[in-house]
Amino acid sequence: MSKVTVVGAGKYGSTTVQRIAEADIVDEVVMTDIVEGLPQGLALDMNQSRPVVGHRTKVVGTNDYADTAGSDVVVITAGLPRKPGMSRMDLLEVNAGIVKQVTEAIVEHSPDAVIIVVTNPLDQMTTLAAEVSGFPRQRVMGQAGILDSSRFAHFISETTGADIQTVKAVTLGSHGATMVPVPSQCRVGDKPLSEVLDAETIDDLVDRTRKGGAEIVGLLKTGSAYYAPSAAAAAMAQAVVEDSGLEMPVCAWVDGEYGISGVYLGVMGRLGADGVSAVVEVDLTESESAALHEAAVAVKEKVEDLRQIEL
Repeated sequence: MSKVTVVGAGKYGSTTVQRIAEADIVDEVVMTDIVEGLPQGLALDMNQSRPVVGHRTKVVGTNDYADTAGSDVVVITAGLPRKPGMSRMDLLEVNAGIVKQVTEAIVEHSPDAVIIVVTNPLDQMTTLAAEVSGFPRQRVMGQAGILDSSRFAHFISETTGADIQTVKAVTLGSHGATMVPVPSQCRVGDKPLSEVLDAETIDDLVDRTRKGGAEIVGLLKTGSAYYAPSAAAAAMAQAVVEDSGLEMPVCAWVDGEYGISGVYLGVMGRLGADGVSAVVEVDLTESESAALHEAAVAVKEKVEDLRQIEL
């Protein structure tokens, strides 16, 4: 039986569960949370929608990790969300403790799973999950690049008036201040982005993309984004479940690619049943390559901050 577990029944987690269930790609989606009744109630509600939506995937809500046993993929959404004025790094200590506990439970009950981390600060939490699990590095990845690329594509479409389905956007680097949107890899229809927008406008869109999550947090005031993030996480889970070999931007272990080694970083990865089967190097301009190297240095520095925390 094919099975995906999503840890965390907040808006991000529950919407991810809904998207995976409605895709009808697995037999069962398990949603687990520490709040008694919350995942069970949401699961019951989702299951009652199956005749209307037309999918067979069953949703199971639970507070017991035993019910997650044998999962093919586990998506970790558990953690404190950002509030207005908070950076992703403000969440480091509290979320590190949560991710450590969750990862230990995953190892116990689903030792062959692929782990997808979405808890912030993303790059550091992905590193932590990999180290705690002891899994091969390719079986642990983070969700960021698909989301950031989707935001970049939206802003490009909004600015140019182009059909969103004709826009291709790519972001690499970290999920935060050292995010590296890659205009040279972006297209509007069959045209490079540089032929459609001037450099100043592109720079403005790049800056807005970097701040995309904070913009939504500021507007919501009592929460953070979950529609676009859940769509990105579900797409990654589907690529793994279907062993699709699709190439998409993810936070993956980099060990020599782009001349960078020993760090989880946003790159293009090929996804399949074993996780990230390969890091796919794309052509970068000199400035984009420099920015990617700067992002790697910044992530490594923050990982050192993580190591100072007693977990």
